[in-house]
Amino acid sequence: MFTGIIETLGEVKELRKEDSNLHITVKSSITQELKIDQSVAHNGVCLTVVALDAENYTVTAIDETLQKTNLEHLTVGEFVNLERAMILGSRLDGHIVQGHVDQIGTCTSVEEKDGSWVFSFQYDAGLNNPTIEKGSITIDGTSLTVVNSGTNTFSVAIIPYTYEHTRFNTYKKGTIVNLEFDVIGKYVSKLMKNRD
Repeated sequence: MFTGIIETLGEVKELRKEDSNLHITVKSSITQELKIDQSVAHNGVCLTVVALDAENYTVTAIDETLQKTNLEHLTVGEFVNLERAMILGSRLDGHIVQGHVDQIGTCTSVEEKDGSWVFSFQYDAGLNNPTIEKGSITIDGTSLTVVNSGTNTFSVAIIPYTYEHTRFNTYKKGTIVNLEFDVIGKYVSKLMKNRD
């Protein structure tokens, strides 16, 4: 379980394919605090630490994960949003995030708004993942509030701190992102659909 509050960025140091798996080695400021078998969200994808040394650690993404996320598009030298699992009893500063990406989306525009930014995204509505105005959404692991919710589009407003400390400062039109929709909204949507 995560909160969607990004702790730090990690630099991709190595990408190694093994059969259909992708081993991702990351250098980060939290590496020394990690341990084998620990869960860490990478761009919102919960992955298990399988190896580590003083500066780097490695996680493995299986084919199922690669098909549903943007991890297959990673390149060496790119940065990823990182968050360790929440500690029970801590404040929940973002919202309930499972680290289970529902689907990818595409950035359709970036608009600077006198000290903040509005990012707009489009996604496949056929997968029945709803957004609602002022509801929660997770983009590459970052907990955000939806504005301008449409059938297959939405926007988010980004403050300078988030822009500077996450991958948002690298997004442009066409950037592919991981989306995890609000878990409560998904349950309500499914319950309503089952009533029909």
